[in-house]
Amino acid sequence: MGNNSNNTLIGLLAGTAIGATLGILFAPDKGVNTRQRISDEALAAKERIAEGAMAARDTIATKASHFADKASHLKDSFVESVQAKKMTLDEKVEYIVSDASHKTEDVITTLENQLATLKEKNKKFQKS
Repeated sequence: MGNNSNNTLIGLLAGTAIGATLGILFAPDKGVNTRQRISDEALAAKERIAEGAMAARDTIATKASHFADKASHLKDSFVESVQAKKMTLDEKVEYIVSDASHKTEDVITTLENQLATLKEKNKKFQKS
């Protein structure tokens, strides 16, 4: 319950109790009966206040549970998002490493071919 709802509930209960008490006091009746009615009304007001407090407690518990569920869901979504991004990053790193490895092999092959060509040219120069 919001703060305004609590204030409204308290005001309503207090107004009811005051109104009932004043009504009893100004009604023509014997003192014993008047005191009994005041006691009965006070007890009824106490029960209404207790019921209002229990309703407020239940509302707060429900909202707290809802908040906890929502927080848990947000945490789970965040963890899933981070894990997905990590997997994507791992895949990109693996691709880069694999691509670099293939390019390294290509460079080595090219260098070996050029070395072989240079050796052939060197043999030709040595024969001449």
